[in-house]
Order: sequence, then structure tokens, then C-alpha cells
Amino acid sequence: MERIIVKKSGPLKGSVKIDGAKNSALPIIAASLLGTEPITLEEVPNLKDVQIILKVLQELGAKVEFLDDTTVRIDSSSIDKYEASYELMSKMRASFLVMGPLLTRFGKTRTSLPGGCAIGSRPIDLHLKGFKALEAELNVDDYVIEATAENGLVGKTIYLDFPSVGATQNIMMAATMAQGETVIENPAKEPEIVDLANFLNKLGADVKGAGTSTIRIRGVEKLGGTIHQIIPDRIEATTFMVASAITGGDITIKNCITSHILPVIAKLREMGCKVVENEDDTIRVYCDKKLCGTYIKTLPYPGFPTDAQAQFMALMSVVDGQSKVEETVFENRFMHVEELTKMGAIIATDGSEARIAGVPQLKGAKVRATDLRAGAALVLAGLTTEEETTVSDIYHIDRGYNDIVGKLKALGADIRREEMD
Repeated sequence: MERIIVKKSGPLKGSVKIDGAKNSALPIIAASLLGTEPITLEEVPNLKDVQIILKVLQELGAKVEFLDDTTVRIDSSSIDKYEASYELMSKMRASFLVMGPLLTRFGKTRTSLPGGCAIGSRPIDLHLKGFKALEAELNVDDYVIEATAENGLVGKTIYLDFPSVGATQNIMMAATMAQGETVIENPAKEPEIVDLANFLNKLGADVKGAGTSTIRIRGVEKLGGTIHQIIPDRIEATTFMVASAITGGDITIKNCITSHILPVIAKLREMGCKVVENEDDTIRVYCDKKLCGTYIKTLPYPGFPTDAQAQFMALMSVVDGQSKVEETVFENRFMHVEELTKMGAIIATDGSEARIAGVPQLKGAKVRATDLRAGAALVLAGLTTEEETTVSDIYHIDRGYNDIVGKLKALGADIRREEMD
């Protein structure tokens, strides 16, 4: 087991390049199961979750080869399995995304219930509702889900009660080879949905309307291969923007699509940060005065992202005045509050709301990453403490950030990673 040790570092300065988006890479890798010709993916982030889903593909019979650190070649033309092992499926929630591609390609699939961060129930009911609407027969017990469509899936109109990202992606992939047209009403609109649709269309699918309130997929007989570049990770970009804000720094963030993070930019400006959007996919974030509190309410895209809530709460803990956070996406996403209070943060929670009173200084403490984004928030908070802050359970952080320690150190952070005693 390893831990991250961080302490006050002064204003962070310099530039950092953002990796490909984890939440785009995972469904696109899963969708590669649909291809009957080789697929090359570029800007694939080197993350634990990516490694797991690639192992799932290999277990199913796909050939996986890294051409360089961020380019992977996947050949699923000869896969002959439709069941992934419990051991791999239980490690990561996104592994459930292989169900849609396998179901439409083979007419059957058998998967274990998914794992992942414990940030709420995140039910798979909407995924299953979509498959059932496409005329799949389902058999579900406490551990295993079986789906069959002996005569093939049939396109239908599906209304999602909540714009679930995972359900939208799984239904989109399943519908690519269904008979006729599938219409998804109230789908998720995230940039990662659009990226997946663009990838599917490059394979030969017919997907229209991704990013809008209605997605239409006309089924095709088979899908081929392509070369595709994963979009930049908007949550990693957000994390480094907050790193600049929390240290009073001056950081230029490279490989960033500003239209994907407009709510984040708006809130940082409200708090007193200077955010300069450049035309070359870079953003400069710098702070030359004490920041003030603000209010954020997490919402599905294009609202403020729930994946940025914890990082902003760390920032709110050290600004002037009061702040408020309202979490509407996940019901259990305040687990980082207890850890931040160990560091001297003043935070009171009431159901889905948290009120934060900014303090002049946090203190070093031993804390643990309760989930991926909570871990990032604790590292950011540690950048403000005179004493050392030790963050354990950092395997959560590794699921979503490639070399966060090295990137922060290059910006001037006093941070290191070491084995625990």
C-alpha cells in the first residue's frame, strides 16, 4: 500500500497537460467489442480503471496492444465469449458497459454486478430497462445478470427517468445493431456521450442527436474499425484549476476544451480567480487576491459536475466567508467532509446540503481517500497545510489520475508518494 504526503508549497506555477478523459475512454474501449476490424485509440489515459477494462476485453478474446504510452490497438474480430469474470467486473462499475456491446453482437451476455466507488446506490435499473425495451429477456439474481435476445434486439423508444450517463452509453451501444430505429429520450448530454457517438459513427454506426435531448440510433448489420482520439479529461482539468486557485498560483492548463467546463470557469471567476480562455485549447488560471465563498449545485451536464464538488469544497474551506454546496446527483457524496474536518475545515451537512465556513489555514492530518474525487480534494487541501498531510487509500486516486504527484511536483508542489510502513 502506498500513500501521498503533501504540505504547503506556495503558489503553484507552470503548465500541465491534461490526459484523455477516463469517462470517455472506458465506454469507447467497451464499444470496441463491436468492431470486426482493428481499432486504434489515441490519448488513452494510463489509469487503473483503463487497465481493468482492457483486461476484460482480453478475457473475452480481444487482442490488445499498446503502440506507445497512450495509443492502444484493439482487435475484437475474433472474440467468441460473452461472459466476463466476476473478479474483474466487481472491481469497477464501468465494466458493466460491456453488456450492451456483447448483447447486440452475440444476442446474449452474462455479467456480474459492477463495483466502483461507494458514492451512492447508482442503480443499474435504467440500463436493464433499456435492454428490456429493446426486447431482451433478463434474468437477474443477487450477483449475476443474464440477458438474451435470440432473434436480435429490436429498436424502440426509451425514456430515461434520469439522464444516466452509463445507461445512455449502454443503450446506445446495444442499439447500434438492433433492428430498426431506437430513440432515447432524456439521455445524458455529457461530452463523453458525444465522444462515444462520434466513435460509433466512425465504426459505421448511425447515431444522431448525441448531446441533445433526443438520441436516434438506426441499427446496422455490422461495425468495422477506425482510429479515434479520446477527448481531454474535463475533471482532471478542473482539479488543476482548483490547484491554482487554492494555492494562489498561476497555472496554464494544456489540452482542455473550455466549452466542457463552463460552470467551473464561472464559479472560479465568482470566487475571484482570473480565468483566461485561449484559442489553442489552453486555459490560464491565476489568483492575485484572497478568494470569497460561493454556492454550487451539482447537476447533470451542462450543469456543475458532481465530479468537481469535492475539489471545490476543499477550496471553499480556505476562502473568505461562507459557501454552500447542494449535491443532487449522488446521495452519498459527502464522505470527504469528515476527512476535511480532520484538517480543520468547518463544514456542516444536512442531507444533500453542506455549508462551509472558510478558515485562514488548514492543518496537516492523516486522512484517507474515501473515493476518487475525495482523494483529489484531500491532496488539494494538503497543499495549504504547514504540517504534512498524509493521504492513504490512494488506489482510489489512481483510478482517475495519471501521475498526479508528478504533475503537481512539476508545478512546485511539496508532495511525494511512498510505501506505507
